[in-house]
Amino acid sequence: MIRKSAFAPIVDARTRVLILGSLPGEASLLAGRYYAHPRNQFWQLVGTAIAVNLVALDYADRLAALQAAGVGLWDTVASAQRKGSLDAAIRAAQAAPLGGLVSTLPALRAIAFNGATSARIGRRELAGSVAPAMLDLPSSSPAHASLTLAEKQARWNLLRKFF
Repeated sequence: MIRKSAFAPIVDARTRVLILGSLPGEASLLAGRYYAHPRNQFWQLVGTAIAVNLVALDYADRLAALQAAGVGLWDTVASAQRKGSLDAAIRAAQAAPLGGLVSTLPALRAIAFNGATSARIGRRELAGSVAPAMLDLPSSSPAHASLTLAEKQARWNLLRKFF
């Protein structure tokens, strides 16, 4: 099985909210960009939370808008073996060095986990570190269909209090 790796973090000194996924899916890895699957609701969910229509923007402008709003992106898994895109298929995961990254972000107010796998791995990796508020958000993945978009959006809008 092929080992898959996360992208570099998208952060800077203004990052107030760090959103952590688990590991990019196949569509994202092929495109070389975060949340590239057309049915992934990430850009709509976070865009509504920051009051910017990210869906209408190209990828570079989406990232610029996130950074202007103080939002950073990364993943909790640095690399893993996985067939397909489902988190349940992740094997031999190597966690990302989250504590090291968090210590370099002076404005950080919250860490948000995009889905249960991200939360499980991220909370374990950040245990014992000085971490800000941590929020577990419903996954933006099309595979997570137990909540409606409106129910997911209500939870993602909790990010607003950290901007």
